[in-house]
Amino acid sequence: MPKLPDEAVQAQRNLVIQAHLEAECITHDVDATVATFRHARYEIPALGTTADGPAAVHDLLTAVLDAFPDFYIRPVSYYDSETAVIVEAVLGGTQTGPWAAFPPSGKRMEVQSVFIFEFEGAQLVCEKIFFDYATLLRQIRTTN
Repeated sequence: MPKLPDEAVQAQRNLVIQAHLEAECITHDVDATVATFRHARYEIPALGTTADGPAAVHDLLTAVLDAFPDFYIRPVSYYDSETAVIVEAVLGGTQTGPWAAFPPSGKRMEVQSVFIFEFEGAQLVCEKIFFDYATLLRQIRTTN
């Protein structure tokens, strides 16, 4: 049976995630977000996208924040595992710039999501993001 890391490692991981989410979703500081990783990597299966390395992650985050300047993640639950912290959350924002080949719509989106923050010890090495792409598109593409 997998064993959870000790309390000190879990506490360090939680501090990393707190700093990461604050930089990404509150202050929208791309450089500070990238700095939370030992190895910067995002995997987003719904988009078929992997951004590997600081420059690729910087470009990915910049594109998201340019498209959704009010981007936010509202955590709901946290789950610790041997090598990761899983965060159930709601992500949202208003699309005011181009994103994923779609022109700006001015519409808001909000979708339930799961973030898997992968760690080696207490160091962040990857963030995997899962969300329902069809729901997101329906919200930003629907005409009223």
